[in-house]
Amino acid sequence: MPEKINITKDLKVDFFKQMYTIRKFEEKVKELLPLGLIRGATHVYIGEEAVAVGACSALNSDDYIVSTHRGHGHCIAKGGSLKPMMAELLGKETGYCKGKGGSMHIANVDCGMLGASGVVASGIPIATGAAFSSKFLENKKVTISFFGDGASNNGTFHECLNLASIWKLPIIFICENNGYAITVPAKISTSVKDIAIRAKGYDMASAIVNGRDVEEIYKVTSDAVRRARDGKGPTLIEAKTYRFEGHWIGDPQVYRGKSEVESEISRDHLLDYEKKLVKENILSVSEIGSVKRKIEAELEEATQFAKESPFLDASKVADDIFS
Repeated sequence: MPEKINITKDLKVDFFKQMYTIRKFEEKVKELLPLGLIRGATHVYIGEEAVAVGACSALNSDDYIVSTHRGHGHCIAKGGSLKPMMAELLGKETGYCKGKGGSMHIANVDCGMLGASGVVASGIPIATGAAFSSKFLENKKVTISFFGDGASNNGTFHECLNLASIWKLPIIFICENNGYAITVPAKISTSVKDIAIRAKGYDMASAIVNGRDVEEIYKVTSDAVRRARDGKGPTLIEAKTYRFEGHWIGDPQVYRGKSEVESEISRDHLLDYEKKLVKENILSVSEIGSVKRKIEAELEEATQFAKESPFLDASKVADDIFS
């Protein structure tokens, strides 16, 4: 039986702070992209914040995560700082990757964020490799691999689940099933209704969680982390979620109806969690307002820092490349 996992008042407040930070960060990204300050395809995490926050809160600071093309929220939830994150998106030298990675390739190894990737499913084998290193070194570190529903139809997904199960690697595979692989609905691209059921083929523990419920995600992930540290192998968690925005900023979204999107947005988990904290007397309305203002001020400061930071000198463009 899973052990009882207690969620303290402080942890609940931290959940809200992290989710609100991710939401406001992504809204700022939406604002900056049309101004030409951010270049290239950019994918925001609005609507899915609870997954990253609940899952990463179950990890230690030295545990690992590997992200996707939609990785800003994962990086923040794993401890990423707003200034170098925003600077990275703006292509500045003060960014985590000196402006060379940008939105889809942000990484911060110091906090265990091993990187994002624009190639679907390509982070899964990297995460599996990180988990293998932990097993080999016997350092008790756990890895989370985030990926979308589309990635679960990629061959590397199945290969890595198979190896992780054989070797009982300390890894948690988290599928953020937002219902669409770019523009293709999961119901017509995927052979099973629940991706978590695929774990059975690899004799692996699995769970389906409400991707809007940060506390449920935290509890299920915490149990999976405990099992992984105890040498009991991997877990596949499917978080049923929904992205409020298009696949990329500027996506015309002709593949889904306006009424569908509006209905999903009306069930905003961030607003619901705010009401929950007030109802449970954890934060008052005025205290929530103070929290929001502080986060918004920090984000404005980070944005200004990024704008004022220099671009990387062209002579350094080949630095940090290994062969």
